[in-house]
Amino acid sequence: MLSTIIYRSHLSDDVPVKTLEKLANQANCKNQSFDVTGILLFNGTHFLQLLEGPEEAVCAIYDRICADTRHHNLVELMRDFGPTRRFGRVGMELFDLRKYGRDSVLQAVLDKGTSKYQLTYNDRALQFLRTFVEARERENYFEIPSADLWDFIQEGKEEPEAAPLDEGTEDYCFAFQPIIDPFARQIVSYEALIRTVEGGSPDDYFAPLPREDVYKADLRSKASAFALARKLNIQQQSLSINLLPMSLVSEPDAVEFLLQQILANGLVPEQVVVEVTENDDLSRVEEFERAIRKLKAAGISFAIDDFGAGFAGLSLLSRFQPDRVKINRDIISDIHKNGPKQAIVLGIIKSCSSLEIAVIAVGVEKPEEWMWLEAAGISHFQGFLFARPRIKGLPAVAWPEPR
Repeated sequence: MLSTIIYRSHLSDDVPVKTLEKLANQANCKNQSFDVTGILLFNGTHFLQLLEGPEEAVCAIYDRICADTRHHNLVELMRDFGPTRRFGRVGMELFDLRKYGRDSVLQAVLDKGTSKYQLTYNDRALQFLRTFVEARERENYFEIPSADLWDFIQEGKEEPEAAPLDEGTEDYCFAFQPIIDPFARQIVSYEALIRTVEGGSPDDYFAPLPREDVYKADLRSKASAFALARKLNIQQQSLSINLLPMSLVSEPDAVEFLLQQILANGLVPEQVVVEVTENDDLSRVEEFERAIRKLKAAGISFAIDDFGAGFAGLSLLSRFQPDRVKINRDIISDIHKNGPKQAIVLGIIKSCSSLEIAVIAVGVEKPEEWMWLEAAGISHFQGFLFARPRIKGLPAVAWPEPR
């Protein structure tokens, strides 16, 4: 099967530009031995390379490229399949864009092609080449520094665990994880995450329950979340709780129950954020919309969690306009080297900015992920890089410190 990979990268500062032609000749021979062909564009700072050939061979070559220290900030832009090669004459040909004028450079690149049909019409690969040649995406080339330039230092001690609740809730517990602004060194919110008594996930807790009991258990458990928040003395910080969308619909007086528990535990509605996950079932949309209106009218904020994980994200965004959007962790993972994920997140940021909706990146585990997201315009983060959830307690935060 013919596979195509396109990536972009940045030439390392210690690599002389005059050595590139020799390196290209070496790569050409190596690629030909793998039956991999393509083209390499260079604009004086950045590379854009298209590789084509048998899938296994292309992946092997690409893995070697990713490990090459002569370039950095490598971003995979496209991984696709097709019937014919676009640049099939040589294993890899270097094309230095500085030697051509703006008007002639794209045609010069097309002249290297071996599949005139593919390169004449709206082929995605051609569009990537055209965009690179015309430098239309340069403002989105976030050149993040090495992760070695940062230390993450835990400040202070973890808060002591809250005393056990004597409310018959021994079949579940709650863990708290902060949402932070790293550069401001500020905890902006805590999220209360339901767990089994053994520390298992929400799915582990809900899976054994009969379907007719899930929504009731989901809603009623939030009384314990509010009680623990009171015992942990979160004070003026906001508290996020997760609810299945249908818990607000199927359970009578769900909003009234939440308000009662908020006030009973010394909190105020303006402190509380109700998060719903877009990939959960939502079959009674009009009733759900009425529940959200009641939440908002009471002063409770509304957020869409795991945005991008399901099929209803854009629909929810257009219909309900939440106060916050939390981008799904699968999109966040390795975003610093994944072009499609970067494009999606930049689109989310732009849309939410136009609607004055706060954006939170969750599941952040690597310094490179945080740095890219910060450069893209996100300032609020949640993830293991900064703090892991702590059962019945508030974890200490590891703040980034430059070395």
